[in-house]
Amino acid sequence: MKALITGASSGIGEEISYKLANMGYDLILVARDKENLERVAKNIKTKTKVIVCDLAEEKNVRDLYEKTKKENIDILVNNAGFGLFGFFDETDLDRELEMINVNVKAVHILMKLFLKDFVKRDSGYILNVASSAGFLAGPKLNTYYATKNYVLKLTLAVYEELKNKNSNVHISALCPGPVDTNFNKVAKGSFTVKAASPKYVANYAIEKMFNNKLIIIPKLSVRLGVLAGRIMPTKLMLKINYKIQSLKMEKSDIEK
Repeated sequence: MKALITGASSGIGEEISYKLANMGYDLILVARDKENLERVAKNIKTKTKVIVCDLAEEKNVRDLYEKTKKENIDILVNNAGFGLFGFFDETDLDRELEMINVNVKAVHILMKLFLKDFVKRDSGYILNVASSAGFLAGPKLNTYYATKNYVLKLTLAVYEELKNKNSNVHISALCPGPVDTNFNKVAKGSFTVKAASPKYVANYAIEKMFNNKLIIIPKLSVRLGVLAGRIMPTKLMLKINYKIQSLKMEKSDIEK
């Protein structure tokens, strides 16, 4: 049994690695941070391969698949991603395009290529790490929300396709709310509510993935928030989200 996990050097990806290793899975850990990847690998007792890879570059993503396609991967975890706070007319375009490459393009490529293999042998799991942001629009965290909408909606569509093929390949979208990871440091913001622990989110996600849950939302409060977003008028929801993101940015400025 073997799993490939992107963004495995910290946060949810690190904890998913530990969870799957404890279940007996050999691992292929992928991220840009070699030092932290090797740190994670040292804490794992099953066979582990470390691949340092910048998923912002399409060639690297395709090369990653070519390096691992004969490894008989049973589980693909598309976890790598990051965000960026700010007004859309003020944030850095190159940084946003890098985000789109990591959060969307890399997920799309790996999902498609490995899915073809999984469908051919009629087995496998894909866990795409989206976000509760995938159900909403996010003023001041605009591009990040948009990327997670893409991941979530693509996952839903492919799920239905697999179902209609009577496939034994299973796909899920993990949609947590705030999680205590490096996200805020990279995005230059700060959560205004208590964040869930990466370990809790990872354990919950893997349990539900193996139960073939399509949309995995770890906390009741987040599930209720998603429900509220579905029934609330669009402009009111936008106003609320704008205020939430503004508070995150203000808190970050204070903490600096």
